[in-house]
Amino acid sequence: MSDAINKIFGIDLGTTYSSIAYVDEYGKPVIIPNAENQRITPSVVFFDGSEIVVGDVAKESAKLYPNEVVSFIKRSMGEANFLYEYDGKTYRPEEISCYILRKVAQDAEQTIGEKVQDVVITCPAYFGINEREATRKAGEIAGFNVRQIINEPTAAAIAYGTVQETENRVVLVYDLGGGTFDITMIDIQESSIDVICTGGDHNLGGKDWDDRIVAFLVQEFQRQTQSEEDILEDPDTWQDLQLSSEKSKKILSQRDKTPISITHGGDRVKVELSRDKFLEITEDLLERTIALTHEMLKDAKNKGYEHFDEIIMVGGSTRMPQIPDRIRQEFGMEPRMFDPDEAVAKGAAIYGWKLSLNDGLIKRIAEKTNRSVDDEEDIIETTPKQIMEEVAKEMSEETGVTLSAVKRSTMKIRDVASKSFGVVARRPNNQEGVFNLILKNTVVPVETKRTFYTPEANQERVLIRIMENETNEKVVSVEHSIEIGTAVLDLPEGLPEDSPVEITFNLNREGRLQITAIETSENRQVVAKIETSSVIQGKELAEAIERAQHLVVH
Repeated sequence: MSDAINKIFGIDLGTTYSSIAYVDEYGKPVIIPNAENQRITPSVVFFDGSEIVVGDVAKESAKLYPNEVVSFIKRSMGEANFLYEYDGKTYRPEEISCYILRKVAQDAEQTIGEKVQDVVITCPAYFGINEREATRKAGEIAGFNVRQIINEPTAAAIAYGTVQETENRVVLVYDLGGGTFDITMIDIQESSIDVICTGGDHNLGGKDWDDRIVAFLVQEFQRQTQSEEDILEDPDTWQDLQLSSEKSKKILSQRDKTPISITHGGDRVKVELSRDKFLEITEDLLERTIALTHEMLKDAKNKGYEHFDEIIMVGGSTRMPQIPDRIRQEFGMEPRMFDPDEAVAKGAAIYGWKLSLNDGLIKRIAEKTNRSVDDEEDIIETTPKQIMEEVAKEMSEETGVTLSAVKRSTMKIRDVASKSFGVVARRPNNQEGVFNLILKNTVVPVETKRTFYTPEANQERVLIRIMENETNEKVVSVEHSIEIGTAVLDLPEGLPEDSPVEITFNLNREGRLQITAIETSENRQVVAKIETSSVIQGKELAEAIERAQHLVVH
């Protein structure tokens, strides 16, 4: 690829495994192997004295040092109360995730001899405001210029849409990873990729199948030893069973049964786990993915999409044979397994490549037409076809990228809001409720406004509570919502009761929310970007960045 194109890397920051990719000089997405020559890296962090170790060694070290190893940190992204303590220091999920990002980036730099600076990072479609902001902060702590956070199913669809030379189609992306499940309907056209609806559960994934095996093994140990002891209270035993369960799950994808040995407190027990028993103890987990799929399909039907053409499966957990079997049974369609471990990183890299090409196009068009590069969306939409053709040809000749690829970089990729967002206000019955200004599965970016009214005369200020929920209702109870931020609007003196306050919500294309509230009589306003205490910020963020700058991850 020509140096005229800024390379933007795609990173799949996964619950159990992570990977990094870029687009090569031939326009093909390429996974960059890690230092161990593996295409995916375990998302496991080992605090080894003054060193940070990530990957296979960290995963293996969990057997001997369970209290110094952190796994599945992605499930804690955006949680205010999660703190990991080691050697007198506390670490938030963003900083621990940054070590995983640094590992895949450092290894990539050694392999290709280039600095990893600009990145696109993926997250589950079902992530809310806090989790998305935490993901971005993890990238910033790692020292990256995070160009965008995009949804994992969208990234997979981008990768799929660029390799499949078929007609326009509506695709279901069934994404079952190690820790999260997303189900997304996407309309793939020649010039656009449109997300129609998304659903899922960011606390449902392959780890839950592992945990069911662990629970079965504990029961078997207690039965055979005639003990009621909870052996999982022993960190060494817990870690050993976690590793054994993951290994057993993989074996049962190939064989009908597997032997498992449990050692605890001087007792050694042998257990045989059959595939039938495994299916029995995990059946409800699989059925939950089917139920969530039908919920999403119901939402899609309300938007006019009653049929789909294909189901593609991504995420390593879709390798369990019962997953495609159940999908065939439910939908009468043969699902396609599409690059389950690599599709997301490759799609993110393609998205980054398109961003880079698009940057070049916009800059050239702005120079030709004396317009500001800040009007990115408007420039692409309103530039005359003749000028677009000239600029695309110039860029193709300068960079060596084919003309068709340059033109494809203007492909529209439209996503949707994964949650509904609103504010707390009083209903006519004087009960508090959450009034949603943006509904789940609304196309983003979106801006919407609504006028509310002060309940009292001479009110000095308004506390605006910004809420997130998972319904499509315009008004929901406060109990069914999560507070993600607050803003205070000071009011002028002497305002009568029922004075108007106009609130505007602006949700950008990567799911970041900004609110503006205006008191209209004196035009007083408050602007708030939603960055809550759930996400690392301020002094804590500065300290994390400082620590990361002087850190080598092994």
